[in-house]
Amino acid sequence: MTTVLVVEDDPDVALVLSALFRRSGWNTVHADDGRSALRMLHETKPDVMVLDVGLPGLNGWQVLERVRDMSDLPVLMLTAHGHESERVRGLRAGADDYLTKPFSNPELVARIEALLRRVPAHAAAPRTYDDGVLTLDAVTRQARWRERPLELSDLQFRLLHVLVQHKSTVVTPEQLLARVWDDTSGGSGDRVKFAVLRLRRAIQELDPDADPIESVRGVGYRYRTH
Repeated sequence: MTTVLVVEDDPDVALVLSALFRRSGWNTVHADDGRSALRMLHETKPDVMVLDVGLPGLNGWQVLERVRDMSDLPVLMLTAHGHESERVRGLRAGADDYLTKPFSNPELVARIEALLRRVPAHAAAPRTYDDGVLTLDAVTRQARWRERPLELSDLQFRLLHVLVQHKSTVVTPEQLLARVWDDTSGGSGDRVKFAVLRLRRAIQELDPDADPIESVRGVGYRYRTH
């Protein structure tokens, strides 16, 4: 049976959505904040996510960013703002569809049906990465280097996670800006350069001889497996 993960902090809206989806023959699970949504993504392995932008704690944009770090799950975003810039932001950030409140129930169901037809066999990316030296858990946001806890900022974790997702492949500064900073403007690569430098230092605090991130001059950066 199709499972829809509803991420909505308004209990009345969540109740209406859950009833609507059940009438459509879908199983529904509900999270009322961003961190719960990420946990339930792993636990329930839904087929599609309906994600409200205005969430407490981690907002919808931040949740979407983390979902895209670990999964290609179809995501339909809900928002009270109908501005074109908001819709463009959502689609560029990786949302598959975008719907403005208030919306009609039949339209919402039809849009989800369209997403399910487009991606009938959703397969989430593995939640963990382990190459024998580095271990990452995309849900708990924890990292270990040679079985020792690796203390990383949230940005450093996202940067390392993107690099290991493309291990042995050169990732350009522009690609890193888009994936790590959600910046598609192609801004200065200095931001990436200094972030990579700080990430290297964090790893070398545990292992002074480690140098897993290779700088490819004029192209970008590559994570080298051991």
